[in-house]
Amino acid sequence: MKLSYEWLNEYIDLSQITPQELGEKMSRTGIEVDSVTVPGEGLKGLVVGLATQVVDHPDSDHLHVVTVEVGDDEPLQIVCGAPNIAAGQKIIVATHGARIAGGHKIKRGKLRGVESQGMICSLQEIGVPSNLVPKEYEDGIYVFTDDSIEVGSDAVHVLALDSAIVELDITANRSDALSMRGSVHEIGAIYNLKNNLEPDAFEKGTSSEIPGVVTVSVENEADAPAYHAFLIEGVKVAPSPQWMQNRLIAAGVRPINNLVDVTNYILMEYGQPLHAFDYDKLPEKAIHVRRATEGETLVTLDGEERTLENEIVITSGGQPVALAGVMGGLDTEISEETTTVLLEAALFDPKAVRLASQKHNLRSESSARFEKGINKATIVQAGKRAAALIAKLGGGTVKEAFASSQSYDLELPVVSITLERLNHVLGTSLTLDEVKQVFAQLEYPTTVEGTRFDVTIPAWRFDISIEADLVEEVGRIYGYDKIPATLPTTESTVGGLTDKQRFIRYTRQFMQGAGLSQAYTYALTTPEKSKWFTKKDATSVRLSWPMSEDRSELRQSLLPSLLEAVQYNVARSQNNVKLFEAGRVFKLGAAGSEDFIENEVIAGILTGDVTSANWNHKAEKVDFYVVKGILEAYFAQLDCLDRVRFEPLTDIEELHPGQSARILLDGEVIGLIGKVHPTVQKALDLQDTFVFELDVEPLLAANLQEAVIQSVAKYPSMTRDIAILAPTSLTHAELVDVIRENAGEFLSKVTLFDVYKGEHVPEGFQSLAYSLLFVNRNATLEEDVIKSAMTRVEEALVSLDNVSIR
Repeated sequence: MKLSYEWLNEYIDLSQITPQELGEKMSRTGIEVDSVTVPGEGLKGLVVGLATQVVDHPDSDHLHVVTVEVGDDEPLQIVCGAPNIAAGQKIIVATHGARIAGGHKIKRGKLRGVESQGMICSLQEIGVPSNLVPKEYEDGIYVFTDDSIEVGSDAVHVLALDSAIVELDITANRSDALSMRGSVHEIGAIYNLKNNLEPDAFEKGTSSEIPGVVTVSVENEADAPAYHAFLIEGVKVAPSPQWMQNRLIAAGVRPINNLVDVTNYILMEYGQPLHAFDYDKLPEKAIHVRRATEGETLVTLDGEERTLENEIVITSGGQPVALAGVMGGLDTEISEETTTVLLEAALFDPKAVRLASQKHNLRSESSARFEKGINKATIVQAGKRAAALIAKLGGGTVKEAFASSQSYDLELPVVSITLERLNHVLGTSLTLDEVKQVFAQLEYPTTVEGTRFDVTIPAWRFDISIEADLVEEVGRIYGYDKIPATLPTTESTVGGLTDKQRFIRYTRQFMQGAGLSQAYTYALTTPEKSKWFTKKDATSVRLSWPMSEDRSELRQSLLPSLLEAVQYNVARSQNNVKLFEAGRVFKLGAAGSEDFIENEVIAGILTGDVTSANWNHKAEKVDFYVVKGILEAYFAQLDCLDRVRFEPLTDIEELHPGQSARILLDGEVIGLIGKVHPTVQKALDLQDTFVFELDVEPLLAANLQEAVIQSVAKYPSMTRDIAILAPTSLTHAELVDVIRENAGEFLSKVTLFDVYKGEHVPEGFQSLAYSLLFVNRNATLEEDVIKSAMTRVEEALVSLDNVSIR
């Protein structure tokens, strides 16, 4: 919102406050000021001139020689190339020595042999943005149409370019400041200044028709809680007066004509969006507000045909004539031939307006205000003010009656708070009188009972509804800089980490000690990748309004995100990458459930060399057993390695079926390990890459179990070795299970110490050698016991298909 200082001073006396001071003060009290500028700063020597004679240049087919009076004794001769120059016009003249936009200095000179004593300027040449220049002057000089402007007067002052513009950066909750009236209330509260604004005057219409002229109806009151129509007859389209054009340009609005400019002027003054229809162009003298039917079309004022779906539309004769709250229709726009205006002042559903604005990519000043909220007390008041202005500037008359459909009554909310609560929250020692003074500055009617304030919230501050809002209002107007700096008084608590936090912190330290670097990746990924490294049976969580399809669904595994990180590094010649991440994965609950499930997981990814080559040894590549070794060391540190087993995994499409395993703890699946499938590696342009992923909760539970401490055995242990020939289809885990089940209670440890494939071993078989450690903590082991145990083990192994003892 751009506030013209000249316009502000019409409502409130700011003569003792500079624009810079105002900007700084507003920023400190809750509304950020983006900038304070003076458009005409640096301009000089610009006057209003009168073109008395215009003749063609003797040596040019487009230049003209213009005689211009500028209030001096002698007129000036100026060569001008503007296509719209004509005798009798009041124009902007830059005299000898003048400065125009960009700091350019104007000097006397000759153009094609003819002396030129200055320059006739367009608005663009004195710094007005092209999008704010009236269309009729876009390609030529600006012409003053107001007869009261005197020749020779300062053109910068006449155009109000010497008035500062304070630009506000409005947050969504302070849309009251999206109007001059709202901003004046705010400034008055900040400086305790009185204003001369006409008070809010809530009014409801009494009839749904202007007899014999127009009727108004609304299909769904929730879509349009208020709709009012005013009629102005006998108007004539003309340029707006200079003061109105100046204020609109300062506010960032292009002047169009006296009728349309009034609607924009009231929009800026009251914050109330309006729309003017050419009454004679309406298909039927009846207005009906409804939802569009799918497939209906409307050509909006920008000339674009819009295909409608379910937007709120203003219709006449069954045909849409405006997109409610966003933009009017081209067929009923105000034109040079307009003589009767039907003026709309309404309140539309904010959500519906926003959706329509987004769908059609039409952001307007009106839609912004409807979306954020408008003053419900001044809808009719703003409409009447606009109708009177249109009649005044267009030379018409306003029908006394107006047609309405309104479904609400204005009830101003009352919010209560005690002095003790205010002072407790703010940390102040304010008195009753000081707080009453703040509410008086804010123009909030207040009654006091004891130390309780019952505050009536005016209609223009629809963002205030709870006690905390009053605390903020008092704090900012009293002055945040006056609030003493104190520490909060709360019960002291002992800080510390939860069991899970300690566990994850330890896991991070272990992984870093194992040579992996911690990564932080996006939780959002593509719909395809969100299902990677899962069995595809869980439903991904999708965002309702994703920024892009690449970040539209929450991941079900950390591994897709880590793969992206590795791909990014490898593409930049960082080929040896070892990463891990502790993060969350997401999925929906059971079928038909809308519950979201978040799980903490630990994942890692390795590619390239584990160790670098040097004079003593060659580089060592990452393989399955390097990653498995890291996990086994991790499980050993958690004292649960003997409860962990690895089983072949073949049903994860993104993993190599021959080099992958699921990880089980006490028979429960807690994760996976494996090599990324070659097709995935090829698609991502990666070399051999290995991954693992573990659920945190079961590992945390295992870690929290009470450790069993045993003394060193007093009696000697015994070791026996066994070598078997087994088919490669039998896994190491299966063989170890058989050994443990049959070796008896004294078996302490089973270690695989040799694997051989090659000469003297049949195809499809392998030779495996195991070392079995037996310990009896209560007595000396006897040879017969061990022999019996080994016999049971051998018999059990031989009973397996195609297994023999070597």
